Amino acid sequence: MQTTIVGREPERKLQRMKGGKLKRFWNNKTLLLMCLPAIAFFVIFAYLPMPGLYLAFINYNYSDGIFKSPFVAFDNFRFLVINGDLWRLSFNTVAYNLVFIVLGNVLQIFVAILLNEIRRKWFKKVTQTLMFLPHFISAVLIGLIAYNILSYDYGILNTLLESLGMEPVKTYSDPKIWPFIIVLTFLWQSTGYGSIIYFAAIMGLDNEIIEASEIDGANAFQRIIYIVLPWLKPTFIILMLFSLGGILKGNFGLFFNLVGANNTALYPTTDIIETYVFRSLMTNFNFSIGSAVSLYQSVFGFVVVLTANWLVRKASPENSLF
Repeated sequence: MQTTIVGREPERKLQRMKGGKLKRFWNNKTLLLMCLPAIAFFVIFAYLPMPGLYLAFINYNYSDGIFKSPFVAFDNFRFLVINGDLWRLSFNTVAYNLVFIVLGNVLQIFVAILLNEIRRKWFKKVTQTLMFLPHFISAVLIGLIAYNILSYDYGILNTLLESLGMEPVKTYSDPKIWPFIIVLTFLWQSTGYGSIIYFAAIMGLDNEIIEASEIDGANAFQRIIYIVLPWLKPTFIILMLFSLGGILKGNFGLFFNLVGANNTALYPTTDIIETYVFRSLMTNFNFSIGSAVSLYQSVFGFVVVLTANWLVRKASPENSLF
């Protein structure tokens, strides 16, 4: 009899575990239902299209379709490496994103701290509203504004230079000045909206800590250095890790509407992976090369996230993603 009971013990333990999981599932049913739209989004737009990655390893043609086109293994990747496009695209995309990430987060933290130091509520609300507006301006409209300012024949800039007796500037033929224009435009559009996260994090700071520092004689600058910035460190690290995951994903809307995808004179400094893929699909109709670049982009981003998270876990385990 005792042997029978002992033999049934693992089965009873398994049943208790299943019952516990079902109970936990039922207790969190509301949160799980809220997650369903996000789950459906990733299933439909991230996992179901994954068989299309096969395009990167074939020489696609319309008559044979995806799975009957000639298999060429890594020839598409080899072509990108040999003709130099892959290195140029990678360098431009990574360089721009590094500048966007570093300068963007630093400026967002700076703006969030300034907003927190504003004491008049009406002025703070007006300031926040004005800073949020650029985020909601369409990239198409931004490109139109830039063209009306920088156009060689009709732009405001050249009109002003000519009125001062100076030579007009051929902006859309000079690749050297566009990194500055693109970075400034990105910061102008994203800083106000991006500062929301840091401002919300500052709002979570216990006021008693601030009051205690004031009693101890700390000025505003000291409070920011020794209390606010350390408080924002976990938020900064998490946002950096998320951003590094897309370090090879360029801001297509910004680049395409500012400089276009076919301005060959600006390729050395403005051509990124997204514009190259767009050009491959819409101009050259080369779906295989475009897919190869996209696959390289995703794998590279995945490796960067894993590496960055490993470094963060070594230095500060409590701030790592996993």
